Amino acid sequence: MEEIEHIGSTAVPGLAAKPVIDIMVGVRSLEDTPALVAHLGTIGCEYVPELEQQMPFRRYFRKLSGERRTHQIHLVERSNAAFWDRHVLFRDYLRAHPEVAEAYARLKYEASERFREDRVAYTNAKTDFIAEVVRLAEKEQD
Repeated sequence: MEEIEHIGSTAVPGLAAKPVIDIMVGVRSLEDTPALVAHLGTIGCEYVPELEQQMPFRRYFRKLSGERRTHQIHLVERSNAAFWDRHVLFRDYLRAHPEVAEAYARLKYEASERFREDRVAYTNAKTDFIAEVVRLAEKEQD
């Protein structure tokens, strides 16, 4: 493993979030996945290979407590800068700009009410906001 980051809404203090910890793990190569599947299995993480159809550059693991997810691990090659940087920039911008984090919380709440049974539509409802925040974060870096 090259790098580990706490991402997602629980990584932003005060941001409304489901009680699920998202962890992004950067590795040199996804070819190491079989060894990591075995290792992560020893701590109760389940590998979900069918999600690779949506994101072939990511390996997804989840940890459950009963029927509820408590943790999600997103394993990506650290060289995949676009995926990695987007998540870190978004998190860091929300941490530094509480008013933007509040706007994101409102958007998430409204989308969850509107798309209660449609996870894809909920995710899509946040896409433009996230892209704009990442753009602002990149501009701030320059």
